[in-house]
Amino acid sequence: MQAIQPITAHNLRDLRAVCGNCSMRELCLPVGLDQQEIATLDSLISSRRRLQRGEALYRTGDVFTSLYAVRRGFLKTYVLHEDGREQVTGFQMTGEILGMDAISTDRHACDALALEDTEVCEVPFDALERLSGTIPTLQRHFHKTLSREIVRDQGLMLLLGSMRAEERLAAFLLNLSQRLSDRGYSRSEFHLRMTREDIGSYLGMKLETVSRTLSRFQDEGLLAVQGKAIQLLDLERLRTLTSCR
Repeated sequence: MQAIQPITAHNLRDLRAVCGNCSMRELCLPVGLDQQEIATLDSLISSRRRLQRGEALYRTGDVFTSLYAVRRGFLKTYVLHEDGREQVTGFQMTGEILGMDAISTDRHACDALALEDTEVCEVPFDALERLSGTIPTLQRHFHKTLSREIVRDQGLMLLLGSMRAEERLAAFLLNLSQRLSDRGYSRSEFHLRMTREDIGSYLGMKLETVSRTLSRFQDEGLLAVQGKAIQLLDLERLRTLTSCR
């Protein structure tokens, strides 16, 4: 476990691009930290890890030591059924945090795999807990992050339990659109990093149903799709789909 380093005038001047100068810090760090607190948080980051597409960040059963903030790239988390089938549990992008699945048991409960070349910042959890006790803003933000994960799980249960196939896919695309927009990317045009199979696993749909529903949306003028490139042509009608029963 890496000890928290003292903050000096020298390392404040020489602060390199970690949290303090990261363009995505507002998405994974609390707004309101002063420069001294940001520098202290910077000192927690033990390393940056670069993952190639298809490389695992961690595997089910790995000992939990750190949380990971996605600096760039895209990952998926999934669990394996006894028969070898994957159940995708989430997709994580720039500015989001992974690893919280292991806090209660000290071992990871899922696999995290890079869907493209990815870079993450590793934050040792024990040191983060100690620092949270001295910076109330950081502690509140961490609690909000945990709460957001609970709400996301509840949202997935709603998708799988009460929505038709077209509603599930529309909600998924709208959620992806909003998250990309929050990061300064286009709300209406983007590339899907995940496969159709991954989408189906996440939404509880067969591959054929995902492909058929995308084709139907295209025929109805809701979107245009070419390979992994998606253009949302009518956001309002997609939103209407998710609010109707």
